[in-house]
Amino acid sequence: MACVKLGSKADAFQRQGQAWFCTSGLPSNVVVEIGEMSFHLHKFPLLSRSGVMECLIEEASRGEDGCVIKLPDIPGGANTFETVAKFCYGFKLELTAANVVYLRCAAEHLEMTEEYGEGNLISQTESFLDQVVLDNWNDSLRALQTCDNILSHAEKLDIPRRCIDSLAAKVCTEQNLLGWPVMERGGLLQSPGGSVLWNGISTGARPKSSSSEDWWYDDASVLSFPLYKRLILAMESQGVKPELVAGSLSSYAKKYLPGLHRHRGPTVPKNHLVGSLSEEDQKLLVEEINYLLPLEKGIVPSKFHFGLLKTARILRASSSCVSNLEKQIGLQLDQATLEDLLLPTFSYSMVTLYDVDCVSRVLDHFLAMDQVATSPGSFDEGQLIGSPSLTPITMVAKLIDGYLAEVAPDVNLKLPKFQSLAAAIPEYARPLDDGLYRAIDIYLKSHPWLADSDRDHLCRLIDCQKLSLEACTHAAQNERLPLRTIIQVLFFEQLQLRTSVAGCLLVSDNLDVSRQATNEGGWTATGVRENHALKAGMDSMRSRLSELEKECSNMRQEIGSLGRAKKWSIWGNVSRKLGLKSQMCSAQEGSVSKQNDRVEGNEKSRDKLRKEKEKKKNTDFGCLSSCNYS
Repeated sequence: MACVKLGSKADAFQRQGQAWFCTSGLPSNVVVEIGEMSFHLHKFPLLSRSGVMECLIEEASRGEDGCVIKLPDIPGGANTFETVAKFCYGFKLELTAANVVYLRCAAEHLEMTEEYGEGNLISQTESFLDQVVLDNWNDSLRALQTCDNILSHAEKLDIPRRCIDSLAAKVCTEQNLLGWPVMERGGLLQSPGGSVLWNGISTGARPKSSSSEDWWYDDASVLSFPLYKRLILAMESQGVKPELVAGSLSSYAKKYLPGLHRHRGPTVPKNHLVGSLSEEDQKLLVEEINYLLPLEKGIVPSKFHFGLLKTARILRASSSCVSNLEKQIGLQLDQATLEDLLLPTFSYSMVTLYDVDCVSRVLDHFLAMDQVATSPGSFDEGQLIGSPSLTPITMVAKLIDGYLAEVAPDVNLKLPKFQSLAAAIPEYARPLDDGLYRAIDIYLKSHPWLADSDRDHLCRLIDCQKLSLEACTHAAQNERLPLRTIIQVLFFEQLQLRTSVAGCLLVSDNLDVSRQATNEGGWTATGVRENHALKAGMDSMRSRLSELEKECSNMRQEIGSLGRAKKWSIWGNVSRKLGLKSQMCSAQEGSVSKQNDRVEGNEKSRDKLRKEKEKKKNTDFGCLSSCNYS
């Protein structure tokens, strides 16, 4: 910390209990009382330096009780007046960043101007403040910190604004500086006061301990929030990056809000000490930090937003604060994690473990922001899934499906809440419905008392055409699903398998054609392995197809037991709901049958051609033998 030494005389002040005495050899003729402390001094040194002391001594000297002066309102109290008195006597003292604000305000209060002596205390403190303190980061910060205790006096002299502007300018200069002077061993040139030197001139900037730009976060967090808020606003006005502002706000909040500690990871840095703020002060701090956070998407990490939201809900912050935090989270919901979404319920009126309503509001904000400019109906599904602009909403759909699976076991979660959250995701946002199917299956398992109509209505959210083969296999054997859903799953699974089999048969035809060309040179080992693998896959698909056909046959028989009229009515409704005709199955069966006939026909044609070639060869050989015999 930089300092300036004033005075040349040895200190002759001595303290006895609650009194100070000047042991200069002469008896004191004036007593100055400040609170419980009294100073037994001499009139001349005081009135020769201070206009206020001159007037007070003149008035007090007229009394009969001796010259007693009371100074209850002097900035800095008894400690500051002790230093002022030493200055008046010419004793040795030091001006530092820790006492210069007190002395400057006290000198102004006592009217210690140049009229009462050259180099008086006002000019000395003002010169030190401008030329030394404000030129150094640490000293400016220390001086600003001392303004808290005498803020009203400091504001009259504009000291807080000057310190804040100095600090903001240094951070702004730091981020824009392209290079630093470096010594041979890699160290930065520094002045005795600790500031960085540029060609021998002090820049007032603090040397960086690393290449990061967050070196000032911990320093700024020592300020009281009113001064810290003014510092942040000054930095924003001077062009400091929003990322740095957000990082500093996050560091400040984590230091003074104990509720954020559990959201910061497994370890807590030692320099992040919990502030001793009351719950009311913490609530006001949350609301103010929420007001100061940058609004740009991606500037503030989602994890910090969620931690701040949880803390605001615990401290019962204002509804506007909570609503604004939910909106900010919704703007970048695609950057959140499942752990972030698991917001516990803090209201006594809600019986669920997690606050599903809050997540629904956050999702609504995201969907309102993420509206696609072009209507999704103008593109096919493959284009939509691969569109880069739809990547965030696809990530959110996966996130919400995972959240639904986490909250589904809660027996107190009502069906309308679960169903509305699941239905809020647009259909084009889910490339696959496996996650949604898993969540619904968990919910059905945890709520076995649901009516059949509710089960059917809930399962209508699942698009069976978007289920993977593994999910179809599981769903086909899931007794919790309604009959309509199982039939739909079986139908589409059978359709997928038939399509796969038909494709494999086409590949087999192509392999048969290439086999004739390969037979001349012989099969390679790789070709044999590929052929066996292909046959094994086809056998497996045929086996699965046969099982599905048996399951469909059994289901037809079960439905037939309900009565012929009722059976045709049910199958008619199922066909209409599926939007597909029953003839499609026959058509697919005919397609596969034709493929099989085509393969068998090709094999018979090749056998017939081979036999004709052998017969012709034998005939030619017989004719040649007859000619030779003749």
